Amino acid sequence: MTSEVVHKATLAKRAASVMNTVTTDQKNAALLTIADALIAHTADIIEANKLDLQNGEAAGTSRSLLDRLALDEARIEAIAQALREIALLPDPVGELLEQFDRPNGLHIEKSRVPLGVIGIIYEARPNVTVDAAGLCLKTSNCVVLRGGSAALESNRKIIEVLRQALETTALPADALQLIEDSDRASVNEMLKLNGLLDVIIPRGGSVLIRTVVENATVPVIETGAGICHTYIDASANADMAASISLNAKAQRPSVCNSMETLLVHEAFASESLLSLAEQFKAAKVELRGCERVIQLISGVKQATDADYATEYNDYILNVKIVDSLDEAIAHISTYGTQHSECIVTEDASNAARFMQEIDAAAVYHNASTRFTDGFEFGFGAEIGISTQKLHARGPMGLPALTSTKYRIIGSGQIRG
Repeated sequence: MTSEVVHKATLAKRAASVMNTVTTDQKNAALLTIADALIAHTADIIEANKLDLQNGEAAGTSRSLLDRLALDEARIEAIAQALREIALLPDPVGELLEQFDRPNGLHIEKSRVPLGVIGIIYEARPNVTVDAAGLCLKTSNCVVLRGGSAALESNRKIIEVLRQALETTALPADALQLIEDSDRASVNEMLKLNGLLDVIIPRGGSVLIRTVVENATVPVIETGAGICHTYIDASANADMAASISLNAKAQRPSVCNSMETLLVHEAFASESLLSLAEQFKAAKVELRGCERVIQLISGVKQATDADYATEYNDYILNVKIVDSLDEAIAHISTYGTQHSECIVTEDASNAARFMQEIDAAAVYHNASTRFTDGFEFGFGAEIGISTQKLHARGPMGLPALTSTKYRIIGSGQIRG
């Protein structure tokens, strides 16, 4: 008996041939149609989401993960608006990247083409379901989605709405598939689905990503866990440093671009860290610190090496006092996940060193790491934030979901 994973991946593979023929106008029209359908079915989606939230609360899910899971009218409107933004973006498919002629008369062209069928494995964020669908459809890809069990009811309803809307467009509804089997075996099956899936993109915590990378035989685009740092240099403006670091941690701690460790130069710490710590406490952020921080600020827990290596996704922050920019860079090189790193400084030389020497997908000078996001970068949405160096790095917009094809036009040439 054919499994759900194989059945739906096969349907997506068949739909890929149709997706190769659709025009940009047809894709844009479909995106607008499914955006309108989401708004029209907002109440139904919220009702399904309530079931997931109730199940999550009963299971003791943390408040930060419940925040990731929750949908309301405003969030659904934002999700629909992201689809409209994607419709307005240039279509990369078919873009001519280069062309040249060889001495033997061959004319060679290199252009963008879809990846094909993309498998996306992700956790409790139903907005990812729509973002992934929109980006994949815009780039003429089919997508097989496998969300976490915590968002199953929300995802079922969302996919039902999107597929019904697609049936009224030129795009095949089978280009969009959801794996509803919540057993871990369905993930393992996807990882080995060579021939049906062209690439897998994991989106979630470090355990999920590591599992996919270590076990997949299908090619993987690795999106990274976010152990992100902010370093406040000696010359930093105190008000700016407070604003940036508070935003990076407390604006939405459940996401991968939130800050997990604050590094503070000793000169800044002696003048301003106590005041900054009070602001974090007022924002209900639990502080864990090095010995020097503990001596300076009361009620701070000891930060361990394990803490520095943890992506909390919660209202918890490590704070460490360092003696120099070199020490800050060394700490980030040891514990960072090459996601997003920030320096707050008025020293142009230190800023330049940090931006050059830190190996990360996004490096910031005097701005919050929370901006590492496809929408904030003007991509409409994102399929994930890649921390690897092959094919794509950083927020993955439309071009990251394409490959290339060479077209060679001759006039009878043969190779001697």
